[in-house]
Amino acid sequence: MHVAILGATGYSGNVLYNLLSQHPNVETINLYGHEGGKSSRFLDDEVPAFFSAHIAILPFNPKEIMANNDLLFCATPAGITKDLMEPFILAGFPVIDLSGDFRLTDPATYEKWYHKEAASVNLLEKAAYGLAEFPEEKASKYIANPGCYATATLLGLAPLVIKHMIQKDSIIVDAKSGVSGSGRKLSSSSQYNFINENVWLYKMNKHQHIPEIMQKLNEWDSHIPAIQFSTTLIPVTRGIMATIYLKPLEKYTNEQLLECFHQFYDNAPFVRFRENDLPTIKEVTGSNFCDIGINYNPITNTITIVSVIDNLMKGAAGQAIQNFNTLCNLEPTSGLPLLPVFP
Repeated sequence: MHVAILGATGYSGNVLYNLLSQHPNVETINLYGHEGGKSSRFLDDEVPAFFSAHIAILPFNPKEIMANNDLLFCATPAGITKDLMEPFILAGFPVIDLSGDFRLTDPATYEKWYHKEAASVNLLEKAAYGLAEFPEEKASKYIANPGCYATATLLGLAPLVIKHMIQKDSIIVDAKSGVSGSGRKLSSSSQYNFINENVWLYKMNKHQHIPEIMQKLNEWDSHIPAIQFSTTLIPVTRGIMATIYLKPLEKYTNEQLLECFHQFYDNAPFVRFRENDLPTIKEVTGSNFCDIGINYNPITNTITIVSVIDNLMKGAAGQAIQNFNTLCNLEPTSGLPLLPVFP
C-alpha cells in the first residue's frame, strides 16, 4: 500500500513514520506538510534522529495526496485538521486522524473544551471514533483516533461500565503523563528545570479529553452523569498511568471482578490484563500495549483500576496503526512491536 502522513515532524508523526517504515503491508510513505510555502524541507532536517531517511516533505495538496496514496494519516494539531480534511471526507478517502477535531459529535462541546471553532456537523457525523478494542459499528473511512488519556481511561473502565457493575456517580480518575504528551513545541512546563524532580497538576477537570471519555461512557451507560478527572505532568518522557477509583454497585468478590475483565480482554492482542498485579509505565514503554491491574478493598468498598500505556504508541501512533490494520483487513498486530522496550 501507498500511505501518506500529514504532519510527520511532531512526536506522534515521528513514531507513526517509524512504525509505517517497518510495516509489512506498506510499500511507500509520502510525507506532506500543512505549513504553506515550505516545500524544500526534508524529514531528517526536522528530525535528526531520522538521518538515514532523507525524504522530502511535500506541500499539502488534497488532489495529489488522493491520487498518489491509498490512505492518509493526519498528525496535525487540533484546530488545523478540520480546515484541511473536507476534500478527503467528501471524496470518501480513507483517513486516520490523530488530532482531536473529529472525536466529538457535538460542535458546541468541541468549542467549549478546545476553545476553537468546530468542524461542521455534516463532516463530524461521517467520522467514527476509533477506540480499537471497542470500534463503532457505523461504516466509516474517516477514523478519529482517540486521545491518550481517553484511551487509558476508557480501557480501564469499559468492562465494569458495560456490565453495569458500578455506582454511576462514583468515578474518579487520577491520570499522570510524561512530558512528550504536551508535544514537540516548547512550553514553560516542558522545560527541564521546571519538570525535573517535580510534578504538576494541570487542567484540573478542564482537560479536553474529558468530553470524549464521557461521550464513550454514555454510549455504554447513558446514566453516568460525570467523572472527576485530574491530569498530572510527571518527569518521564513517555507514558500514561490512569489510576481509577470507583464504587461497585454491590459487593463483588475479587474473582467476579477478575472474570469480568478476562471476558473482555483475553482475546484482545494489545490489552494485557494483569489481574491483581498493578502495572507500571516502564512495562509498556515503546509498545502498543495497555496493561491493566485491579485491586478491591472490601473495607472501603472501593475498586482501584490501574491502566498504563505509552502515550505515543497506544495513545497515538500505535493505535493509529491498529486502526489502519482493521480498516484495511490486515492482521491486527501487523507493523506493531510485540514486546515493550526494556530496560
